[in-house]
Amino acid sequence: MSTFSLEGKGLKLDKAEDIESHLGELKDDVIKIVLSGNTIGVGAAQRLAKALEGKDKLEDAQLADIFTGRLREEIPAALEALLPVLQKCPNLHTINLCDNAFGPTAAAPLEAFFKAHAPLRHLYLQNNGMGPEAGAKMAAALEANESAKLETLVCGRNRLENGSAAAWVECFKRHAATLKQVRMPQNGIRPEGIARLIKDGLSQCKELEVVDMQDNTFTLKGSLSLASALAKWPRLSELSVADCLLKKRGSLAVAKALLAGHNTAIHTLKMQYNELDATALNTLVDAIDQKLPALQLVELNGNRFSEDDEQVERLREILSERDNGAELDELEDMEEEDSDEEEEEEEDDEDEDEDKDEKNVDDDEEETEAEAPSTASAAGRKLSTSLDDAIERNLAAALGATSLTK
Repeated sequence: MSTFSLEGKGLKLDKAEDIESHLGELKDDVIKIVLSGNTIGVGAAQRLAKALEGKDKLEDAQLADIFTGRLREEIPAALEALLPVLQKCPNLHTINLCDNAFGPTAAAPLEAFFKAHAPLRHLYLQNNGMGPEAGAKMAAALEANESAKLETLVCGRNRLENGSAAAWVECFKRHAATLKQVRMPQNGIRPEGIARLIKDGLSQCKELEVVDMQDNTFTLKGSLSLASALAKWPRLSELSVADCLLKKRGSLAVAKALLAGHNTAIHTLKMQYNELDATALNTLVDAIDQKLPALQLVELNGNRFSEDDEQVERLREILSERDNGAELDELEDMEEEDSDEEEEEEEDDEDEDEDKDEKNVDDDEEETEAEAPSTASAAGRKLSTSLDDAIERNLAAALGATSLTK
């Protein structure tokens, strides 16, 4: 078994003859190819595709950052040469296509591949500039692939926004039995979209081990959906929701859900920059002490409690007593604590603004969502507007509390 690698060589491979001299190392027993860090034109892609024919043992194709400096029309043409050959590799389970500027123009060859490649288990699509329309098409293609048993989905920094949420819900539902890792950071998804993704999609994925939704916007609506879903993820080992604006009540809801004890396997918890306050911190430290024995890393910088809070010292003591190297990040950029009255007014104003903003976003995205392969029904959209109150009541009841705000 062998690996064929041109990784990081910075080669400019335009024509077939440019890549010819490198193909002597491509053996019939190759199980992994690594082409990342070069730039491949159409002619070179066609010659590479020819060389990959019959490589039935290939399992892993690392194709990140292979189109730097290419024209928009070159990229889909190169994919049209490569992907049909890769589709014929019966053991190719891992595809890394990160850091390629696909945008909407490369959607067609990617769609065809994702729909048909049965062995696919691990897919990496980070920083591809897709936007909501192309993102929805990728999700629909994966949803249509009934043979694949998708375990890993990384699709961050792609501007998926709310407009692609309905399609991703259907994708998650299709692969609910096998999905273990979902990473979708930095996609500009707002609370309505986050709530839909989690409540209708990810909550059905009972085998999830990693959920990474960093740098999207949750607020209370998304936070309550997350809090309710945590009980359905008993295998969860990493929860990354840093810079998601959980806010005071949302952070408390998540902390209380963790205290319920359904997620004892968590070893990484990232909750930086979420306006988490001293009340939520107290509950979170209780959860870490009593219900998160495997925790090794907790990140809480940039929240609204003092680094001198007694609960911080308590947390450090709890972690130091463990024999797994557990640690708390440096609390060097904490926000100033607001008075309860000021913070309540601020949250009420933000919630009102959020509802207005989401209505405008929904209006703007109505046409895009109508074109997506699957959309939420009108009844579903009406139901989602009462998500805050309904989930909060249910969660509070399940946790034996009268309210999440007390």
